[in-house]
Amino acid sequence: MSTLERVRHGLKAHPMALDAILAAGVLACMVAGSFVDPHGKDGVTWGLRSPDALSLLLMALGAAALVLRRRLPRTVLALTGCVSLVESVTGDPRAPVAMSAVIALYTVASTTDRPTTWRIGLLTMTVLTGAAMLAGPLPWYAQENLAIFAWTGIGATAGDAVRSRRAFVQAIRERAERAERTREEEARRRVAEERLRIARDLHDVVAHHIALVNVQAGVAAHVMDKRPDQAKEALAHVREASRSALNELRATVGLLRQSGDPEAPTEPAPGLDRLDELVGTFRNAGLRVEVARADHGTTLPAAVDLAAYRLIQEALTNVRKHAGTEAKAEVSVVRVGPRIEITVLDDGAGEHPPPEGGGHGLLGMRERVTALRGTLTTGPRYGGGFRVHAILPVDNRSGTEGEAG
Repeated sequence: MSTLERVRHGLKAHPMALDAILAAGVLACMVAGSFVDPHGKDGVTWGLRSPDALSLLLMALGAAALVLRRRLPRTVLALTGCVSLVESVTGDPRAPVAMSAVIALYTVASTTDRPTTWRIGLLTMTVLTGAAMLAGPLPWYAQENLAIFAWTGIGATAGDAVRSRRAFVQAIRERAERAERTREEEARRRVAEERLRIARDLHDVVAHHIALVNVQAGVAAHVMDKRPDQAKEALAHVREASRSALNELRATVGLLRQSGDPEAPTEPAPGLDRLDELVGTFRNAGLRVEVARADHGTTLPAAVDLAAYRLIQEALTNVRKHAGTEAKAEVSVVRVGPRIEITVLDDGAGEHPPPEGGGHGLLGMRERVTALRGTLTTGPRYGGGFRVHAILPVDNRSGTEGEAG
């Protein structure tokens, strides 16, 4: 950093010191101007004169007041205006005391709004110029009187221009900061949505496979002594369910990998094309499941296909966990116009989680359907059992983008 830049930063850090330097400069200019006499014997000529003691005192007071111009701008303007008024009425020849009032008026205009600048500026110009013209020793048309009018107007205009520029720069800076915050909030929102989606997938995968492992392990323990062949078959299903769970967990958690991490899984997300495989795992666990499909030839968006698969998986898992050992489930997938309807029924006597506010599985299903702009209805059936009914749009680009985001 150069010496000039260090000095500049130091003055910005100490504004009163900067104002003291400005006051000293203004005092030097006023004193130097007071020695110049524009009125000679032969008209407008330039010569030297000696200012009187009152003018020197007024110049010192006006310059000293400028030290406080940032803290008390209107008070400083009033004080410098008073000393300028006294000089305009009594000074002959006149000293440039009004220079301090011009600086003070500039400060007020640069720190206030435009209507206030107009009022204060016009008042200052009128009072100083009117007093000089009406009560001063010089003729009303003297150039010194016109100079007071011109310089006070310039001070007010320059201050207003500086204030406008500061406001414009501040507005641009705030707009840029707001845009940056908006980008950060959008990024955080997308991250939160992605985490929610992955959490839903993890819940569905773990709940489904752990329920199957629990059932098959219980069967194996029950028949281990009397029917070892059936126990071996149940353990094989346990191993298959655990392997499938690990594969799906690996695929889901692989979405969290960063660039440069080890190779992520390439297995596609499950969909309704794997419905028979999904139902088979429940049948192997002892759950009676019937499937009816009327969606042949329908190609679903990836997000809708995954949501449909997870809805059926979670609903059948709840049947296995809550409906009792003798329950029977019915799954139907039907294409109805621009929508696909998924229904899972059971006739179990057990107690399912409450439809509203209870059970992470039902909450996860509702979040999935809502994200795709679909509808979900869950609740007990008349005569016993439970019903899960979802309507998903077949063509849902916004939902697909939200799921991928």
